[in-house]
Amino acid sequence: MRKNESNEVSEMFSEMGINLKVVDSSDRFFKSLEGITDPEEKRKIIGEQFIRVFEEEQNKCSAKFLIQGTIAPDWIESGGGERDIIKSHHNVGGIPDDISLQIIEPLREFYKDEIREIARKIGIKSSERQPFPGPGLAVRVLGELTPKRVETCRSACYIVETMIVDAAKNGRCDLPWQYFASLLPVRSVGVHGDVRVHGETIVVRAVKSIDGMSAKYSTLPHDLLAEISTEITNSLKGHVNRVVYDITHKPPGTIEWE
Repeated sequence: MRKNESNEVSEMFSEMGINLKVVDSSDRFFKSLEGITDPEEKRKIIGEQFIRVFEEEQNKCSAKFLIQGTIAPDWIESGGGERDIIKSHHNVGGIPDDISLQIIEPLREFYKDEIREIARKIGIKSSERQPFPGPGLAVRVLGELTPKRVETCRSACYIVETMIVDAAKNGRCDLPWQYFASLLPVRSVGVHGDVRVHGETIVVRAVKSIDGMSAKYSTLPHDLLAEISTEITNSLKGHVNRVVYDITHKPPGTIEWE
């Protein structure tokens, strides 16, 4: 999850009067993903563990149904029939065959812009939150997943999100549809003061879209990008020494890197 996100979600559900139980299974996911670098394999492992955790909780509360927020792009991109697999979404292509819960997907045929419209009409607070992938930061950390690398990505994401939001509030840019940081398994030589650094690379991604099926990269001001780069390299000194900006549309790229 992103920085402070579990608490924010818990507070939102509490305000809605919904009894939410939060289960921290991070150790289980890290163990299952140890040494795994292939994006498709990652997503399928995450999808299975996602279900297994719910099944264990099901046994404690006798639940029969698992209600998922699956939307149209999830199953379209997951392939099937004549559709090519773009990427297996954990809640579609990653679902194991042997599952004891009955899956309910009330939003399956809707696109992101339509879902936001529905949420606004019924007063759901999360309607304006930017999209966040189901597998979380696991698909924003390219290469092997370790607690240290995920924490680096989490910190970089927080910097990117807060600085872009502040810039938009101050009229320096339009707020993108989605904006985040990914950690690349690319090491390069850098220097901090007079000390050699061999650190990893953060890529900043910001796009404009309506439904997530296609997107254009956002033309953020260069001075804002420079400030973001400086903040990331200073805050993550010793871990990250290079920041790049992704100027790829969707297609040919996808919004997320994995």
